[in-house]
Amino acid sequence: MTVSPVSIVSLSFLLLLSLALLAPFVRTHQRLLITLGFSLTAIASLAAVVAGVWAVAGGITYRLVLPLGLPDLPFHLRLDHLSGFFLVVIGLLSLYVSIYSVGYVKGFLGRRSVTSLVVFFAFFLAGMLLVVLSDDAFIFLVSWEVMAASSYFLVLFEDERVENRRAAFLYLVVAHVGAIAILLSFGVMAGLATGFQGFGAYTFDAMRKTELSAGWAAAAFLLAFFGFSAKAGAVPLHVWLPEAHPVAPSNVSALMSGVMLKTAVYGIVRVVFDLIGQFPWWWGAVVLVFGLVSAVMGILASLLQQDLKRLLAYSSVKNIGIILIAIGLAMIFSSFRMTLLAALALTAALYHALNHAMFKGLLFMGAGAVLHATHERNMENMGGLIRDLPWTAVFFLVGCMSISALPPFNGFVSEWLTFQAFLLSPALPSPILNLLIPLGAALLALSSALAAAAFVKAFGITFLGHRRAHLHAQVHEADRTMLTGMLLAAVTCLGLGVFPTYLISWMGPITKDLVGGTISSSAAGFGWMWLTPIAAERASYSAPLTFLVILVVVVATYLLLHARPGAVRRAPLWDCGFEKVTERMQYTATSFSMPLRRIFGFLFFSIREQVRQLPPAAHPAFPERLHYHLRVRDRFWGWLYKPVIDASFWMSRRIGRLQQGRIQIYLIYSFVTILVLLLFV
Repeated sequence: MTVSPVSIVSLSFLLLLSLALLAPFVRTHQRLLITLGFSLTAIASLAAVVAGVWAVAGGITYRLVLPLGLPDLPFHLRLDHLSGFFLVVIGLLSLYVSIYSVGYVKGFLGRRSVTSLVVFFAFFLAGMLLVVLSDDAFIFLVSWEVMAASSYFLVLFEDERVENRRAAFLYLVVAHVGAIAILLSFGVMAGLATGFQGFGAYTFDAMRKTELSAGWAAAAFLLAFFGFSAKAGAVPLHVWLPEAHPVAPSNVSALMSGVMLKTAVYGIVRVVFDLIGQFPWWWGAVVLVFGLVSAVMGILASLLQQDLKRLLAYSSVKNIGIILIAIGLAMIFSSFRMTLLAALALTAALYHALNHAMFKGLLFMGAGAVLHATHERNMENMGGLIRDLPWTAVFFLVGCMSISALPPFNGFVSEWLTFQAFLLSPALPSPILNLLIPLGAALLALSSALAAAAFVKAFGITFLGHRRAHLHAQVHEADRTMLTGMLLAAVTCLGLGVFPTYLISWMGPITKDLVGGTISSSAAGFGWMWLTPIAAERASYSAPLTFLVILVVVVATYLLLHARPGAVRRAPLWDCGFEKVTERMQYTATSFSMPLRRIFGFLFFSIREQVRQLPPAAHPAFPERLHYHLRVRDRFWGWLYKPVIDASFWMSRRIGRLQQGRIQIYLIYSFVTILVLLLFV
């Protein structure tokens, strides 16, 4: 058999499916199941990475038809440049998380069986890989449901908790509402190919060849954008995300936030740029506006959180917003035949999709290590963990700097490219766009500044200062496999930030296929040292030089302060007249975000502050004690979701009156139904 990307990714599927089928037979040896299971998922993920890299670099599109599914509806698979790229995104983070999971999941031993976690973890990976390889609507929706159902059971893993059951149900409802919209979008495109006389044109190839009228094309786009935005967590369809990600096991949270959301990004790019192909500028404006709202609201919500994993979940809304901003710009430029700018914006979107997978996966793994050590998610109960978790603190800091778009890490490169797409855009033949694009650049800058504040808070409150008195005393560092997974993700964040020209050159065929242009030649026009997205005289950035300068400054500072004995002198901290500084005198997560909460919070959130008086303290200097409680609630929940929930309960109560519990009433219902059918059928 000839080795090809298709055979390699087939091996990945076989490993995942074999694990899912064989895991129940090893359920009595839980420790062996964890080691064997996540070793196999790591190998399968590595195979997916190899297949994806090969497919993008090889320049060949691979097609495969499987005689499965329903009669006359076989499964069509396609491995092209775009699907190869997302294989790399999914496989790379899955590899790191699988290594991390070997140590993390052992924390459940003695408390509960992990068999279901291993089984659905394998199905989850297989579903995501199959989504990006699907080449017809049937297999796409089947794999989409496999991904959604398996992730539902992963969120529900600790099902004894009410919040897990609630979050899993909410996630499942939103996921299926989105899936219905995607199904309708595919139905519109396939139906127009056959004149709505059948579903013979269910393949993506048939949809590509279909000429859609403006109205039907807009309907297909809006349905697809709604459905994929529900999975991506874009505002206002984001409400499931901050509920499901915090309660799931941290290795699952890393995959859901890092790569599952990217399958929705893949779907938007595939439908808009590949299946539809031609579109007006206002489509891009719609995507751009939703991206801007998601970026600003997501990071504001993140800044206000006290739960560490909830903070990370809301920041995913912000980063999905950045990706949508870049996709919207690419659509606008493509509609006006500005090929080079469209390639720049789409490259920024795809680069940020990969970057977000790496640093968000790293941050969730770091949060899992903190939870593993302290059994706490509330940052108000943390502090001083850098002393007991030094390596976790270092890796978490790398993730914080990456997500805050600080050079030389990867988040800076993709956000810088997005800014270049804004700044290099000429005047467009639309006054709305000429107003929206500068406003968008300003809002993107605001979201980046707020992101830095949010992750200064996340790292500072969690790892710096004094340890809270009620924190568990036996805090311990994560084991080697957990640290290895975080180390690999941290190194990848640095590598993607220091050597962006190599990746952009590798990504060139993707934008060439989708928008007809590439920035590969211009980006690497001055070699690997300089990144010049359009031209050197317009903008340039040297990531290796920036990294070298920062490294020299750090090393020189260390040598100046630590090489000479006595250069650093320790003295008591000024304590404002108190006898000793305690953990009660340091910032909390709530107090840190108070200024920004007062300025911006009212825009999107319902904020309730309660001050409760406690019994007096024993010391006469403190005659009373106060307990401060903050509650922040998403306004979109009250505006959009609560009315629907209330209406559903109202209808359920009314319909419930039909259930009388008396056989005579039920016989009357049956008799009336038969009469109606006889009259009208």
